[in-house]
Amino acid sequence: MVKNSVSHSSRAGDSEVNVDDDHLGAGNGSNKVSLVIVNKNERLLSETLRALKPFVGRELCEVLVVDASNFTLDDIRLANEWVRWIDYKQPHGVRITIAHQRNVGVREAIGDVIVFTDSGCLPQDGWLRNLLSPILEGDESVTCGPAKAAGKSVYSGERWMGNVVKEYASTAPTINLAFRREAFEAIGGFDESFGSGEDIDFTWRLIDQGYQLRWVHDAVVTADWGSTARQLRRAYFYGHGACRLFRKHPHRILAVTQENSVPVVYALFLAGLPLTLKWRWYPLLLLWPIWRQRKEELPWLVMLDHLAQGAGVLHELMRPGT
Repeated sequence: MVKNSVSHSSRAGDSEVNVDDDHLGAGNGSNKVSLVIVNKNERLLSETLRALKPFVGRELCEVLVVDASNFTLDDIRLANEWVRWIDYKQPHGVRITIAHQRNVGVREAIGDVIVFTDSGCLPQDGWLRNLLSPILEGDESVTCGPAKAAGKSVYSGERWMGNVVKEYASTAPTINLAFRREAFEAIGGFDESFGSGEDIDFTWRLIDQGYQLRWVHDAVVTADWGSTARQLRRAYFYGHGACRLFRKHPHRILAVTQENSVPVVYALFLAGLPLTLKWRWYPLLLLWPIWRQRKEELPWLVMLDHLAQGAGVLHELMRPGT
């Protein structure tokens, strides 16, 4: 069951007006479009808001930030009084509230169509127009697009989030996603039991409900994935999310692991490390993936990313009560 938490408040600084009357008609016909960003202590939000401001009043009727930073980003809020800013109070006992914040953002938004992107993302030419066109001018309910790395990362080079070649994707992260509100309501929003992977669960449930994820190859955002430490921390939580996804969607395990076996394979490798006491050559099994990744821009980071995902899977499996 999808649980919902609505502990938040709106703040508009010195301005009483967050959404101008002229902005209410932004979109196509009767469709209003709201863009939602969830955030916690991410100062790259400032650059993203600067890039999004020109869209308000044209493609967008509003931009909402659902912020769990406990007022530490008030300088960014005060510098962007055109943004609807929602201060999200973290519920007691809940460490990661990304799914909770997404649900609040959608329910507070005035748009008929919701767009998600992340702090640190910058739109490329034609991004929003291309992402929205199949919804506003066609009969699609959900669209998604690629994310390029702003610098070298595990998602740079040939590994960037954009190598879908089919018309419809099998899953999509919220880094670059748009959907009609009715689709969100049809599945009850984001599952707040997830700390990571809630967006993959969301789009899988959309597919199970009969919706399709229209892939828009020319709706591109550029993402700053942060330092190496942040990328590895993110990979670790991706591992946690992957484990929860497999628990909730066991019928997808075979198909998903055929496309991406990393979380499972590296979890098994790490679980087998005690075998080194008997077979000292066991760690040398990593030489095969290292050789396969030799043409990557950052092969060592790809390897560490995979190991971090495997560690996340193992930790989630060992957590009590899971």
